[in-house]
Amino acid sequence: MTGVLRIGNASGFYGDRFDAVREMLTGGPLDILTGDYLAELTMLILGRSRLKDPARGYATTFLRQLEEGLGLAHERGVKIVANAGGLNPAGLADAVRELAQKVGVPVRVAHVEGDSLPVPEGFLTANAYLGGAGIAACLDAGADVVVTGRVTDAALVTGPAAARFGWGPGDHDALAGAVVAGHVLECGTQATGGNYSFFRGHDLRRPGFPVAEIHADGSSVITKHDGTGGVVDIGTVTAQLLYETGGARYAGPDVTARLDTVRLTQVGPDRVRISGVGGEAPPPTLKVGLNRLGGWRNEVVFVLTGLDIEAKAGLVREQFADALARSGAEPDEVRWELSRTDRADAATEESASALLRLVVRDRDQETVGRAVSGAAIELALGSYPGFHVTAPPGKGAPYGVFEARYVPAGEVPHVAVLPDGRRLSMAPPATTQPLRDAGEPPLPEPLPDPGPTRSAPLGRIAGARSGDKGGDANVGVWAVGNDAWRWLAHELTVERFRELLPETAGLTVVRHLLPNLRALNFVVHGLLGEGVAAQHRFDPQAKAVGEWLRSRHLPIPVSLLETVHAPEAHA
Repeated sequence: MTGVLRIGNASGFYGDRFDAVREMLTGGPLDILTGDYLAELTMLILGRSRLKDPARGYATTFLRQLEEGLGLAHERGVKIVANAGGLNPAGLADAVRELAQKVGVPVRVAHVEGDSLPVPEGFLTANAYLGGAGIAACLDAGADVVVTGRVTDAALVTGPAAARFGWGPGDHDALAGAVVAGHVLECGTQATGGNYSFFRGHDLRRPGFPVAEIHADGSSVITKHDGTGGVVDIGTVTAQLLYETGGARYAGPDVTARLDTVRLTQVGPDRVRISGVGGEAPPPTLKVGLNRLGGWRNEVVFVLTGLDIEAKAGLVREQFADALARSGAEPDEVRWELSRTDRADAATEESASALLRLVVRDRDQETVGRAVSGAAIELALGSYPGFHVTAPPGKGAPYGVFEARYVPAGEVPHVAVLPDGRRLSMAPPATTQPLRDAGEPPLPEPLPDPGPTRSAPLGRIAGARSGDKGGDANVGVWAVGNDAWRWLAHELTVERFRELLPETAGLTVVRHLLPNLRALNFVVHGLLGEGVAAQHRFDPQAKAVGEWLRSRHLPIPVSLLETVHAPEAHA
């Protein structure tokens, strides 16, 4: 089938802007509206919700959005595809049918299941990442609303595109193009200027959600509805392409997309064309995400004001250690971090203060609860001058741990439950290819004569975006201009990266080149400990690691600083 398939996204996570469904349905033409509600942490949240009520386990916000959205979508002929089913897609499908009857909108509802696997002992959830075939089957059968459990984020786009254009499992290039478009759309407004290094100069008070215009060959144009805030340009699309990725091969259950083949072209205001994407057969295994409760965690943040900050911090640590020893409590992990947010001769008390953060973890709630909170409270009148904390210590809270495993695709049921109740089993791809290293492309030619240098922030000539994948973090860095790329590719080695970010010095860091995007992608193994739910560090999802990197100073050729126009990036 020819023509263009317009797919918009209205949710990048569970808790995203509630009004986005209405905004997307009323703001411009669409064929499909998607919603991505699931992340690694979300599955843990839904798992705990299901423990309290087995009938739940899905994203209830989605239902509330459909109270108005069902009617709007029906009026405009827009189909809705969302992974809001979480751990209970059948339950959500029934709830959508009940809602449709209540609001008087005739809709055909289908769902995709099979991702929930037997849960190993000690875990709360075990879910395989399915592809888009089940979604395509539901749409082919006439569904108006398709809800799924744990599918890949990109499957919300590959499924509708395959249904529209009749792609089969062997149409690797077309599927890969849809995967790339889906990856751009999946985080909502991150593709339209949200969390963007060069945010200054753009209207980002309320950025619009992205739209992908998919073509039959898998190429696409990323855009947004007219009149909405934000911006779509090569920079915003590049940033999102680098988010939570690794090397050149981006593997999924439908296809392995070659990120080193992606070409971006600005074809108009707020319109970026994605073309040239090459695809390969998917790997023979599926990723399975497992979540378990890792133990209990407590946190106290002490405020240190004025003079002698280091000495005050030292006193608290000594007193706290003594108090814990006297109580007999020995948490498995005790971490201190002093953030020097204070300024000398400050005009306000807050700007004269530093923060000393204590985090404790243990398998026993009592060890991090009463013992820790009691020790902190009892210091109130006998510690450093000006003693206070940002919030009263609590009883401790559970934290989660995410693990990834891989199983043969044929061992995972992938079932499309059609609007008439029929169940269709999706066969795994007949052709697969084990994932292998794509090999590093050649470096660009270095600048012939970079000339004198000046110490300046890396962000003067480069943007960055970072994120989490389990306990690992990725930091994507792209250059502003060809000359900056020629310099960056040679200068920002793994050794230089570790030097600029000392927290990574003892960790395994892998660098990947993506010349078409003028980008480097660094994967830092183990930076996030046991993953986001464990809250291992100050920035548990590594969202700001890229901006930390951009703020670091290094010798940069003056010629680049004078010719690269990134006025939004100031020291």
